[in-house]
Amino acid sequence: MTAQSHTRRTVLTTGAAVAGAAAGTVVLAACGDGETESPPTEGGQPSSAAPAGQRVAALNDVPVGGATTVKTPDGQDAIISRRSQNEVAGFSAVCTHQGCAVAPEGAELVCPCHGSRFDAFTGEVKNGPASEPLPAVKVAIERDQIVTA
Repeated sequence: MTAQSHTRRTVLTTGAAVAGAAAGTVVLAACGDGETESPPTEGGQPSSAAPAGQRVAALNDVPVGGATTVKTPDGQDAIISRRSQNEVAGFSAVCTHQGCAVAPEGAELVCPCHGSRFDAFTGEVKNGPASEPLPAVKVAIERDQIVTA
């Protein structure tokens, strides 16, 4: 058996890979396991599993043609978008590339970590490196409120 010398670079690279894998596992575990409006995706994260009818935001808090960051009733980070006066959609705010929080920018959701861009109304990837859409969070409009569906 031969002794192998480890450089500082190999030790740091290995440590970073292990830490990244652990962080990815924590992010996936925190997403819950509810149903999604879009079909499940390979490597995608499940949507929020909050019970139906719970308030997420006031309808007026989400601009028509834009999106807003919210917390779901079960504590998950989400994005609520509003395509028209009476049409809303919800998505996980966790980028499917490496788990960073996406932020609304008009009709897009942008990941500040690596530049992925998602359609704010469908969750579909517009520009990578992400290759999977954002998982849907079911929402509906009830009177002047956006609630879980």
